[in-house]
Amino acid sequence: MTKKTNHFKEVLSRLVLEIFHKSAKQAFNHKQVAAKLKLNDPEARDTILQILREETFKGTLREPERGKFQLKELKTFVTGKVDMTADGSAFVVSEDEFEPDIFIAPRKLRNALHGDTVRVYVYGKQKGGRKKDGEVVEILERAKMEFTGIVKLSDRFAFFVPDDRKMLHDIFIPLAELNGAKDNEKAIARITEWPEGAKNPIGSIKHVLGKQGENNTEMNAILADFGFPLAFPGEVEGEANAISEEIPKAEIAKRRDFRKILTFTIDPFDAKDFDDAISFQTLPNGNYEIGVHIADVSHYVKPGSPLDREAFDRGTSVYLVDRVIPMLPERLSNGLCSLRPNEDKLCFSAVFELNEYAHIQNEWFGKTIIHSDRRFSYEEAQEVIEGKRADYSKEILTLNNLAHLLRERKFKQGAISFESAEVKFKLDEAGRPVGVYVKERKDAHKLIEDFMLLANRRVAEFIAKKGKGKQKYTFVYRSHDAPNEQTLLGFAQFAAKFGYQINTQSDRAIASSLNMLLEDVEGKKEQNVLTQLAIRSMAKAIYTTKKSSHYGLAFDFYTHFTSPIRRYPDVMVHRLLEHYLGGGKSANADDYERLCLHSSQMEKKAADAERASVKYKQAEYLKDNVGKSYEGVISGVTEWGMYVEIIENKCEGMVRLRDISDDFYILDEKNYCIIGQRKKKKYQLGDTVMIRVKKVDLAKRQIDFSLVNSEE
Repeated sequence: MTKKTNHFKEVLSRLVLEIFHKSAKQAFNHKQVAAKLKLNDPEARDTILQILREETFKGTLREPERGKFQLKELKTFVTGKVDMTADGSAFVVSEDEFEPDIFIAPRKLRNALHGDTVRVYVYGKQKGGRKKDGEVVEILERAKMEFTGIVKLSDRFAFFVPDDRKMLHDIFIPLAELNGAKDNEKAIARITEWPEGAKNPIGSIKHVLGKQGENNTEMNAILADFGFPLAFPGEVEGEANAISEEIPKAEIAKRRDFRKILTFTIDPFDAKDFDDAISFQTLPNGNYEIGVHIADVSHYVKPGSPLDREAFDRGTSVYLVDRVIPMLPERLSNGLCSLRPNEDKLCFSAVFELNEYAHIQNEWFGKTIIHSDRRFSYEEAQEVIEGKRADYSKEILTLNNLAHLLRERKFKQGAISFESAEVKFKLDEAGRPVGVYVKERKDAHKLIEDFMLLANRRVAEFIAKKGKGKQKYTFVYRSHDAPNEQTLLGFAQFAAKFGYQINTQSDRAIASSLNMLLEDVEGKKEQNVLTQLAIRSMAKAIYTTKKSSHYGLAFDFYTHFTSPIRRYPDVMVHRLLEHYLGGGKSANADDYERLCLHSSQMEKKAADAERASVKYKQAEYLKDNVGKSYEGVISGVTEWGMYVEIIENKCEGMVRLRDISDDFYILDEKNYCIIGQRKKKKYQLGDTVMIRVKKVDLAKRQIDFSLVNSEE
């Protein structure tokens, strides 16, 4: 084709597409297009037909019927979230799950940052037709304006280097905005403006965290990184401190009185916030009355108050390695609401009459007042279960027997028993890790858990069934979907390599075979790998008003009722339950769904912060052991390296593929392994390897390992 005819075809293409854009919903054949362009010679018609076929192949047009063409609906503007890559480019993940990700070159990001919600103009497809590319035209919502990082000071200005690896811009800090921060100190900076055309945003230091590497500095940095405040606002503390400790007689008169019935708490030895207590009595008919008494937080925290707004914003308490960041001020969490022994306390309770087989004969939900007679630690209660005589031995043993029956029934109905080893650090006075131990879950823990599960399940069932027929009552459920079929199949194939069979024919069969695997694998080197993979193959549990079943527990209805001191959804559940018990109409589902979404997001942030604090302590624990060799298990594989968990201390680090010098290794994602391209040597998830601690970066919470060759 000559340059002239090529130019003619380009011009003609634009004219042809213009016709389709003007009549977006109409279909035309090539003759009709030619007629509209007043081109009736055979050559022009043939060229138009050729253009129509090419544009159909490109995806601009579609052919609804043979020979007729129509504009394919293209979204010119898309809204989505920015996902930054290490090289400064990004993908925008559309709100529409069927829309492909849109590639954004660095120069077309318009100062958008990781996680921001943006509006993107979509150009079309990249070369090769794999992805669309586009340009950010508007930043709709910033995901984050505050960052933790290091202050770098010079004579005339300062820069702030963020810790966040996906924040690729240093923040310019005018000297007047340093707020006392010194060179190389760790701080929190806030972006205040980002002038058009400027390479770096401008900000101010909001809070100086302290010297980098110090325990307090680093733990506070983790909290700030994930958006958790370091203190309660004065207004919130003031409201909490103003609440009277005295319980009015009029309030007691409205409640069912359990103060003369034996009641106790079982909690960790270092716990200060006691959410739940259990009351026990044998009834004249030989059945047992078990009361699950939960701190009545909603009595003290009123909707829309400063306390309520702060609790909602936080969503949850955060449990870092060395501290708890409570959802509520200490006056409430450790004082007014905490079910401390020998004090009258207000509760919201689920009371069950159980026979000797742990079958429910009667149940009651409502507001109560209790008086805890005794505080047990888990260790003390476990000693009683194991035969040591103590206060209330008979009652604890009876409760343990009933809990066993509830547990057995739960597993028979298809619940899955995830028991991964929980690793804890022994810390010295300065918060430095000096040892590692595995926390065991014994019968005392499970006893409390089983009665909490009973209360959560029955509260959810009560509301769900109350709402059948005339109207469905809006409620906050804890929902857990069935696993994705393909993901589960992948896990089953991997487990088979270790000799474990997963039956995927039905939900009950999956649960039963998973439980057998989790039992068989206990104590074996592949325990953590298989347990973690099994958990990853499951869907994530969320809060929602829409769906009520819980796959992992095999409950048709489930909620969170038992921890309102540390979880905001439980506060919502208490309010709704009280409203419906009082004959109230169904609450607005859309409003509560928004609250549920926020709660699920904050729960994930808290889990990420907790994980980050563990990563920091692991790095701190190994920083004096650079050069030391350990035996480890491959716990994860990626395209750039493999994660290895040290058997002795459960610390996890990465062996980078570029550091394995005996071959060129690539990831085999399907088989969870990396394979050498020449010698075909394979490193598989669950394999035992010898590693050497190569490098520890405390600031990035990263540990790098190198492989110790077998011949060394």
